Amino acid sequence: MALTMELEAKNVEQAVKLACDKLEIPPEKLKYDVISYGSTGIFGIVRTKKAKIRVLLTEEKAETRNTDETRTGEGVQTKTAEIKNRVKDLVEQASKGGESEAAPETEKHIVAGKQVLQRIVDTISSGAVVSVENNAGQVIYNVTGGNSGVLIGKHGKTMDAMQALVEKIVNKKNTAKFRVQVDIEGYLESRKKNLIRQAESLANKCKHIRRPITVGRMNAHDRRIVHLALKDDTSVKTRSIGDGFLRKLVIYPNNTSTRRRPS
Repeated sequence: MALTMELEAKNVEQAVKLACDKLEIPPEKLKYDVISYGSTGIFGIVRTKKAKIRVLLTEEKAETRNTDETRTGEGVQTKTAEIKNRVKDLVEQASKGGESEAAPETEKHIVAGKQVLQRIVDTISSGAVVSVENNAGQVIYNVTGGNSGVLIGKHGKTMDAMQALVEKIVNKKNTAKFRVQVDIEGYLESRKKNLIRQAESLANKCKHIRRPITVGRMNAHDRRIVHLALKDDTSVKTRSIGDGFLRKLVIYPNNTSTRRRPS
């Protein structure tokens, strides 16, 4: 039975390099199979999965396996593991509260959300500052400075991921549930205007083709904007479908509003 050794790293290339360095052989002589190519989660920090390879050992290399195995992958994995565990630790610390006992329970959760968001933002971009607005059951975390494009992400996906994480922290073990929003350099307002224009355009198309139109997966804040934008249009009706944080929204032609009465 052939002896093998499994190695993990951020990607396959690093795993191969690690194996070559450990076995002291060039890449072209390394025999291996890819078990997993790895993947990145939320902004490359949360829920990441390392790449893994299985290396076929020669007899002479197999002899040194036991003595070296405890050191396998330590150099490459240390930094990734530290970053990955950082967010996990922040969430755990936030659930316990980081402020003085005299502070109200609700305020402690809001402050904990700010602290975690600030540290996540610092991981992605330097120079960004988080401030908080608490208005009648709605908590808005405003992020200013730093590289706003990277913080927002494509179509706001990075910002949405941060919002989902902070919302869990704020509302965890908190009897008073809050609507939590993360805004970066006023992006929410510009996105609101774009969503309203898109909703009106799709509503017109729906009325023209007289068929339902499905809008891509949206968070609750964006769905609410579309619902409110079209609520006074009696020619269409809107409905959210699906489960979870992101749901689809469907615009239906309202047949009852255009049906002709018999003369």
